[in-house]
Amino acid sequence: MPVAPEAPHAAAVPLSPTPPRPPRRVLRAVARWTAAALVFGLLGTGTAFGIASLERTDVPGLATEGDGRWDYPKLSLPALPAGKPRPFSTGNPAEIHHADLRELLLPAPAGAKPDKKLTGGWISTETFLAAYRPQNRESVAQLLKDAPPRHIAARGWTMPDGTVSRVYLLRFNSTAFASGLIDDLNVGSSAGTPLDRTDTMRFDDHWGSDNDIENLSSFVFEEQAPFGAEHVRQAYTLAGDTVALIVHERPGKREAARVPFQQTVILQNQLLA
Repeated sequence: MPVAPEAPHAAAVPLSPTPPRPPRRVLRAVARWTAAALVFGLLGTGTAFGIASLERTDVPGLATEGDGRWDYPKLSLPALPAGKPRPFSTGNPAEIHHADLRELLLPAPAGAKPDKKLTGGWISTETFLAAYRPQNRESVAQLLKDAPPRHIAARGWTMPDGTVSRVYLLRFNSTAFASGLIDDLNVGSSAGTPLDRTDTMRFDDHWGSDNDIENLSSFVFEEQAPFGAEHVRQAYTLAGDTVALIVHERPGKREAARVPFQQTVILQNQLLA
């Protein structure tokens, strides 16, 4: 993937010890981390993945021939600024992503129709807030005002079966602020602050620990039947200084397919690890 240079105001944060985490609601945090699957497994630090082209039996949780996976291009990690380490390497205790955030967004799969508003570039806070129910946007906006992200990038697309996919990446000044957003959205024991066009969300019990990646925490949910005009799947991932929100929604009475959603989450997490 081509590497776009960082904007002048978005210079990489110098490495420094992680600042003290802001106060959080202890019971809620305990529930969140208890409910979340602990992350294990090992990811190499090379720049090339090739996971999108692996045999289905090689991809965690996706093991059946003809399982409906989408045809993503082969993925590779973007180049880093000179002398800057990977986010979870020994030389980066603050878990900072120094790569251009736009280059860490998952590309759209083959056959996708791009979203004209979510093109893989920077987006405004207002554009991100549109992911939430109208009555909840003011409260989420206040969270982002209190602890503003350094950048928000997003990409969206629609597949031939009508499934709409959106991936948002928010990078903060520290892991404390990224983790604080997950807490303040009440994500963990529940899906948290409701997204737009969602009804009752529940844990996706088909997401197992074999899908997790070391150093990342994912919270994966699906809309429970009966649902409204569309079926929604959503996931938050906490990756050091960065939070990912991944949404699949399919209009009509058919559920958004589980396999391509899990595939999307896994591949996006690979890029953030």
